[in-house]
This record gives sequence, structure tokens and C-alpha cells, in this order.
Amino acid sequence: MLRFIKVLGYSLAPDYREGDFVLIAKIPFLLNRLKRGDTVVFSHPVYGTMIKRVESSGAKKGEIFVVGTHQDSVDSRQFGAIHTTDLIGKVIWHIRQPGKAH
Repeated sequence: MLRFIKVLGYSLAPDYREGDFVLIAKIPFLLNRLKRGDTVVFSHPVYGTMIKRVESSGAKKGEIFVVGTHQDSVDSRQFGAIHTTDLIGKVIWHIRQPGKAH
């Protein structure tokens, strides 16, 4: 399944900025092979839908440690690892907002 999502906030700035779009795929083959540096979108029970980079993955436990690149990013350093069942998808295409320098 493919889905477009609009980026809100600056968690992964300067690479991803508010107003950009990402195309995400929720294909088990891709999600089972996550590696450090992959960008994922997931649902968090407190913070809602979030976009972060994979820092590490415990494939056997189904846990993923995710981080943002912005200094004020709320990520696994605050809320701990996320579970693979919370993944909405892996970013496979990044569409920058027209007219914005990155």
C-alpha cells in the first residue's frame, strides 16, 4: 500500500521541512528490512503521527529506536523504542515543497 503524507513540523529539518510531502510504503518486505538511516512514519499513542529516522532496530524483538535531526525533536530518547506494529510506512520518495530552498 502506498500513501502520501504531508510533513508537519521540523523534526527532521533541514532535510524534511514543513509542507514537504513523502510517499510511504507499507509493504512487509520493506518494513522487515529497516536499517539505520531509513525514514519511517509511525503512530505514537501520545504524540500522534510522527516522522523520524531509524537509529537502530532490534529485528527479533520488533523494536525500533527512532530519532529526529532537529535539536528540539521529541523521539526515542524521550519515549523509548517504538514497535514495528506502530509503523505506518517507510518513506520511499520525498517531495520538497515548491519554491523552498533546502
